[in-house]
Amino acid sequence: MIDLLIVSILANGHSLIEGVPGVAKTVTAKLLAKTMQIGFSRIQFTPDLMPSDILGTSVFSMKNNEFEFKAGPIFSNIILIDEINRAPAKTQAALFEAMAERQVTIDGHEYNLDTPFLVFATQNPVEQEGTYRLPEAQLDRFLFKINVDYPNLDEEIKILEGNHARKNEDPETLIEGVLSAAAIKKYQTTIKDIIIEDNLIKYIAEIVLNTRNNANLYLGASPRASIAIMNGSKAYAALMGRDFVTPDDIKYIAKSVMRHRIILTPEREMEGFTADRAVAQILETIEIPR
Repeated sequence: MIDLLIVSILANGHSLIEGVPGVAKTVTAKLLAKTMQIGFSRIQFTPDLMPSDILGTSVFSMKNNEFEFKAGPIFSNIILIDEINRAPAKTQAALFEAMAERQVTIDGHEYNLDTPFLVFATQNPVEQEGTYRLPEAQLDRFLFKINVDYPNLDEEIKILEGNHARKNEDPETLIEGVLSAAAIKKYQTTIKDIIIEDNLIKYIAEIVLNTRNNANLYLGASPRASIAIMNGSKAYAALMGRDFVTPDDIKYIAKSVMRHRIILTPEREMEGFTADRAVAQILETIEIPR
């Protein structure tokens, strides 16, 4: 999860984090944001949330005798949205423009959002009461969908030991900002120069094309998925200390890029087949470039 969130920052893409309550989705995003000296906003999505609650609204000023725009929490650098699937369609539409265009339109005026601008959104896959399914077009704007599972025994022991050792210390007070907004923008620009060979570009295209002709899938991935795999692979290569992409980088990134972009056929879904398994099968069938 942490590797993919860092990759999403370097690749300048939003991330959707899915997991049951209590597996540190929100805590991880908050603490990661605190390592950067940039703005941070947390928005709890609810069924009665209105677009103005996140974008802001125009307020009449008695002093100036005119309307003034009061910016909402979306005007920050990293936006943590808790339970994104609990807000209604009109609020999702307002967020959609911010995610896709990195701007918002209010009362006919366009307001550009500061860079870097990244959305980390969480959702619970179990409790579906009072939730709204995210539109496919909005899901497509997330670079990654990160699935967070329960920890294993050793990890659970480390969690307990760490919690016991901290005693009354707040974990957030232990984190210091080490990256400025200018440094992040510089890294995002540097990532574009990572080397990717022509045969690896073809490899990415073949993977995505296979999703469109796959018997297990009702909906395949779009060219935006191809670009996401390429940019994500470049960022992951840099994270691993390399200035070139390898096939393993592509295979590592592909699952998180495509699991929320493809739709299984109803028959395969009823059989318990998963999107991850479909992507894994595709990666097994396509020859790895040498």
